[in-house]
Amino acid sequence: MDTKNIFEKLRDGDAVNMMDKDYGQAIAHMNDCNKICFKINTTEPDMATIWPLEKQLISGLDESSYIMPPLQIDFGCQMQLGKQVFINHSLTCMAAGGITIEDGVMIGPNVKIVTDNHDFQNRMVLRCKGVHICKNAWIGAGALILPGVTIGENAIVAGGAVVTKNVEPNTIVGGNPAKFIKMID
Repeated sequence: MDTKNIFEKLRDGDAVNMMDKDYGQAIAHMNDCNKICFKINTTEPDMATIWPLEKQLISGLDESSYIMPPLQIDFGCQMQLGKQVFINHSLTCMAAGGITIEDGVMIGPNVKIVTDNHDFQNRMVLRCKGVHICKNAWIGAGALILPGVTIGENAIVAGGAVVTKNVEPNTIVGGNPAKFIKMID
């Protein structure tokens, strides 16, 4: 008998059928996250008012980190943010598979981070892979980070890049698909 809850199954990359009974917990959580995102996105832009709402969305959010609205995060419980993280406006996270963003990361506007995909034979089955963004990485405006990718420490992802593979530490990548540009001195 499987003792994992739905969130553990998603984070572990297990095949999850969206029609299964336990997926109802995931839908309820997504609805809660949508409501919190709506509150954040319709609140006057004041960090003192918005930050407590962001802390409801992402538990354990450090007070030195900030996500500028508007934003859309579907699975806040599957996200971990480190200290001194700055995320510019219009972030979209499909976070079912888990997103870890370490200390000092900077993310530009209109970035999308995706952890979910669907089975090619049965589209009702989710197959998730987590995304990990390591310390001091910088993600440029409009970048798309796809499932299973790790962005290495101090790496830079150029604006508009589509990242389909891991990015080595201390490197710059860009393009679609993202390719190595150069090492950072």
